[in-house]
Amino acid sequence: MLRKTISKTGLTVSELGLGCMGMSEFYGPIDEEEVILTLERAVELGITHFDTADIYGMGKNEVLVGKNLKKYRDQLIIASKFGIIRDLSDPTRRGISGKPAYVKLCCEASLERLGVDTIDLYYAHRVDPTVPIEETMGALSDLVKQGKIRFIGLSEATPEVIRKAHKVHPLTAIQSEFSLWSRGPEKEVIPLCKELGIGFVAYSPMGRGFLTGKLRKTEQLASNDYRRFSPRFQEENMTENLKLVEKLEAMAKTHNCTPAQLALAWVLAQGSHLTAIPGTKRRKYLEENCGAGRGRNAGHPAPPAQIRTCATNAYGSYLECLARKRASGYSCNTLGLGRTLLIKGPNLSHLNLLLWLRLRSIFSSRLTTSSLKLASCLEFPGTP
Repeated sequence: MLRKTISKTGLTVSELGLGCMGMSEFYGPIDEEEVILTLERAVELGITHFDTADIYGMGKNEVLVGKNLKKYRDQLIIASKFGIIRDLSDPTRRGISGKPAYVKLCCEASLERLGVDTIDLYYAHRVDPTVPIEETMGALSDLVKQGKIRFIGLSEATPEVIRKAHKVHPLTAIQSEFSLWSRGPEKEVIPLCKELGIGFVAYSPMGRGFLTGKLRKTEQLASNDYRRFSPRFQEENMTENLKLVEKLEAMAKTHNCTPAQLALAWVLAQGSHLTAIPGTKRRKYLEENCGAGRGRNAGHPAPPAQIRTCATNAYGSYLECLARKRASGYSCNTLGLGRTLLIKGPNLSHLNLLLWLRLRSIFSSRLTTSSLKLASCLEFPGTP
């Protein structure tokens, strides 16, 4: 598989990495033996970039990745994250911390779980709005000097935060959701990364599996699959989103590749500083994904501009909601969270009420502006 240097700091990774979150939770039943074989197969296929986080499986994912990739350690880039706090007694509860002491505590814990001396790429999983980013970056910079991490990244950061952080210590990567149906970063963040010499890492590049064309009904999802709670996968939005997928399927057929490969090829074509980390826990999907790499392409996908016409921001997603505003009976409800939920019908729908109650349970007390800022994403319970 093609390898490329994606940042001025010198990070070199395989064009496609592997998102490991689903190997521990969020996406239905897990076959542990198949998961381990998938990690092995990824190395065989030339993947060098493996992405995990301290909250995935409440730390178990880091243990899984560290233990099973230990023999390949010198060949690989291991990325992990800190900053999202989960309650052991109720894993669906969320908080965020970027306090320097917490940063260093998390790093020590991740080093131990991964069984390594150094974490190659260490991200702030979400930016803490209550702590100046300069303080969080100062703590991360200290960890670089101590040899405990090599490179620093941020996940889901705004352009303003990226610029401030980069002045404290050179950032190596920004990780955000990016795909044909989730295009939030393309106007500002991706160009800014190119300008500053920062790599961009796209998570969920296949729309959380939807752009593969394999998912047609919510009922196909396991009862413990978090997508059941995602607005984009609710029945009414799914019906509209399937129309986008059908266009992608038709184009993929004419170019002798699968919809998943076409969707990934489009993401990879968005810049030399960009890489993607599609997640999977099965070898067959891993092998299919690897067909999208330029060096291992299945057929000759359509030009990126042509592929772009297949899909737009998904129904139920942040940008699609903003674009529609209140047109056609849709209401746009931000709740001060930085993400938006698309709901059809009156302003206070049943789903709004459920969301409100859900947030109340997360933060226990009444919802204030400051407490709402702690929630970074409406797509609970899973946050890559």
